[in-house]
Amino acid sequence: MASKSIRRRVACAAALTAVATLAGGCSSVISGTTVSSIKNNLPTSYGAPEKTTLNVGVVPAMDSAGFFVAMNLGLFTKEGLTINYTPTVSSESAVTAQLAGNLDISAGNYVSYIHEAAAGKPIELVSEGSIMQPGSQVIYTMPGSKITTLRGLEGQLLGVNAPQNIDYLLDVTVLAENGIKTKAVKFPTAKDAASAAYGGQIPFPFMAGVLEKKQIAAATMPEPFASEAEQEYGAVPLADLDQGATANFPIEGYVVTKAWAARYPNTLKRFLAALSVGQEIADTDRSEVETAFETLKNPQYGQVSPAIAAVMALNTYPIGIDKSRIQRVADVMYEFGLLKTKYQVANMLLPSSAFNFARFSSTGS
Repeated sequence: MASKSIRRRVACAAALTAVATLAGGCSSVISGTTVSSIKNNLPTSYGAPEKTTLNVGVVPAMDSAGFFVAMNLGLFTKEGLTINYTPTVSSESAVTAQLAGNLDISAGNYVSYIHEAAAGKPIELVSEGSIMQPGSQVIYTMPGSKITTLRGLEGQLLGVNAPQNIDYLLDVTVLAENGIKTKAVKFPTAKDAASAAYGGQIPFPFMAGVLEKKQIAAATMPEPFASEAEQEYGAVPLADLDQGATANFPIEGYVVTKAWAARYPNTLKRFLAALSVGQEIADTDRSEVETAFETLKNPQYGQVSPAIAAVMALNTYPIGIDKSRIQRVADVMYEFGLLKTKYQVANMLLPSSAFNFARFSSTGS
């Protein structure tokens, strides 16, 4: 069982690690020890952008820290791009908006994106976003709940923000490792009161409130919603999902349609340059992550208070795309029936020739 003290130790350890890593330098382009020097090293020589105003849909969770850091520090602006950011509930809704031409770029969970790509949707993963770390994805109950172990979830309704997405996959994987059959635990459908009020989904900003109302018995929440649930509602951690087969699991990535990538190559390069620097800063300077989330428009857009920012657990924020890491998600999806046949993620990845991520990382991944 997780606890507040454990979560705070995770946050503090992350902060100390960030300081040490930043001081040591860990990138070929990002070699300075201050954010200002990192910003000054941002490459902008990619040719004129074919499009300068981008509609970007992002799930407002800690997995998107690299994007929010880049936006807050004006990195997209330095690349000649204006970002119109819209918070999204899930990757499914984002892909629908992208295919309709309403979004240029989106960031969301790999499970939904892989499911869409395997179904023939012409989407392309252009960058990784996050890799789960301790405390960043947790199952919660409320004080006084009779559910004190994972076994107690049998026959109960476990809330996730969208059907059969990344949180569902993490949940069923951890349940299976603990000897609990997937069908023994219920997950919300569009008919349940918990999700019906939100069009069949439960947006993360409202998840803790739904849990408090006892419309669900437990809830799976990422940061910063996890820490907010603890501090504002007294939610009790039941299980950290960063364990066993799901330890260091890839969570979020950035996606465009294949047609969009072909039409706006310079725009995409400029976006990825700014994002990659944002990823590096998010991975090495906790204070910039805290500031980025504190200065967002409002809680629905991902804004958190300084008190939450100080204790929220962070993820790892990689640069580039590691095919084997993303394939891991598709393989687990197939194992738990989210894919009817095995799917090779190479079919949905940005070609390595399209952008040189090695400029931003000594490893290029």
